[in-house]
Amino acid sequence: MSAFIQQLPALIGVVIGALGSYFVSVRGDQVRFRREQAAHWAERRLTTYAGFARALKKSVTLTYRIAAHLGNDPHPHPLSPEEAAPHLAEATDARDPAGEALLMLGTPDVVEKAREWVVVVMEMEAFLRDRTYSPETWSAMLQRQRTAREGFYAAVRRDLALPPGHSGEWQLAPTLTG
Repeated sequence: MSAFIQQLPALIGVVIGALGSYFVSVRGDQVRFRREQAAHWAERRLTTYAGFARALKKSVTLTYRIAAHLGNDPHPHPLSPEEAAPHLAEATDARDPAGEALLMLGTPDVVEKAREWVVVVMEMEAFLRDRTYSPETWSAMLQRQRTAREGFYAAVRRDLALPPGHSGEWQLAPTLTG
């Protein structure tokens, strides 16, 4: 009996060590699982945000081209409202599922900034449906659209813990005329 009692502290040490190792392993697995889940959902949100931006930007590009046809924008590839109508309808239809995915996965801040951007784009579309000629008004709408887009991207970066990005405004070099 005394040999067993002499070895009891060593056995208790082995049991405590095994339990400690087990709990550390379980805790590490939990931390890794949570980290992998967070990365998975961040990736899904990024894909959703990019899909929404792509769908909305298609509408924006079409509005530039229609505005050029009406004399409001210098876009080099004007498109008449009649020619643009099916493309605009397709772009608008693509926005709906992208918007629904955004509502499902987006943070409230990102969804609000997306709403602000969409509202400006819808105002641009209405302006063009009325066939308004006002380059000054159009220019102001473009600036509001760019500001709303920049706000959306800034909210996305905050949500995904990305560093600040570019505003997206490209300054073109002046062209030389001879």
